[in-house]
Amino acid sequence: MKKLINKPESVVVEAMRGIEAAHRDLVRVHYDPNYIVRADAPIPGKVGLVSGGGSGHEPMHVGFVGLGMLDAACPGPVFTSPTPDQMLEASKAVNAGAGVLHIVKNYTGDTMNFEMAAELARMEGLEVAQVITADDVAVQDSLYTVGRRGVGVTVLVEKIAGAAAEQKRSLSEVVAIARKVTAQGRSMGMALTSCTVPHRGEPTFSLGEDEIEIGIGIHGEPGRRRVPMASARDIVGMLAEPVIKDLPFKSGDEVLAFVNGMGGTPQIELYIVYNELARILDGCGVKITRNLIGNYITSLEMQGCSITLLKLDDELTRLWDAPVKTAALRWGI
Repeated sequence: MKKLINKPESVVVEAMRGIEAAHRDLVRVHYDPNYIVRADAPIPGKVGLVSGGGSGHEPMHVGFVGLGMLDAACPGPVFTSPTPDQMLEASKAVNAGAGVLHIVKNYTGDTMNFEMAAELARMEGLEVAQVITADDVAVQDSLYTVGRRGVGVTVLVEKIAGAAAEQKRSLSEVVAIARKVTAQGRSMGMALTSCTVPHRGEPTFSLGEDEIEIGIGIHGEPGRRRVPMASARDIVGMLAEPVIKDLPFKSGDEVLAFVNGMGGTPQIELYIVYNELARILDGCGVKITRNLIGNYITSLEMQGCSITLLKLDDELTRLWDAPVKTAALRWGI
């Protein structure tokens, strides 16, 4: 295992110290329990948005703390859910009396611990709502979930609901926006290689040189099938077809097309994927009006990508375009 680390057991805390050193203008970092909040939190009259999950998917979620997105993020150990006390303390730190929204990826540990944290928070008088993302069309259930996994749409929910919260809309309005995004977004991913979790020191799974895995989750858990290596055109076709058919996306729809790298795939290949996706959508009469291309919800150094489509309307487009200033995403400022 070759990684730029000191000790496997201190990877998350040392990374948090790096975030603290690099982005003092954007965030404050709290240790034991570990969470990160935007520097100006809590903000009077604003719904507090809290998300989190296992580390190893950076920049999600810690990289999205700041103006126009999350108010707090809870990083767990690598590929392991954060604990309820992290989520509770983060919720209390961003609560300004307008309520708190938990944005949760549908992975068993995350959903269970966020539900427990919400109950504890309500016992302390906080108003807490929860929105679960479950956009992965690859499988109905997985090794880690009941129901579909939450993947790329999580990034889009954090941005769009974050914009609604920044406008100081009510908790019920922010929840409605977040649920609209989860209802109108679909994703699917693939892997060219495995990643290596630091404390394990060996690849999570093995793939032959001529094999790829179609339909993986963000931890490398199995997908739909293992197939021979193929061209970018064929691979994007294998990802795009189930995504388009699932909602379904129809001719005349306007979408946000999100091509995400799994951490080890260069940008030049992600643009090739985007080009193929745009060609397929054009053939279906689906118009891309917004896009996002890069590494935003990753799996350590895994090579591969995912595609996410979100059906847009005027409201979602305006919220997507609203200003954002975080470590990993910023425009309009």
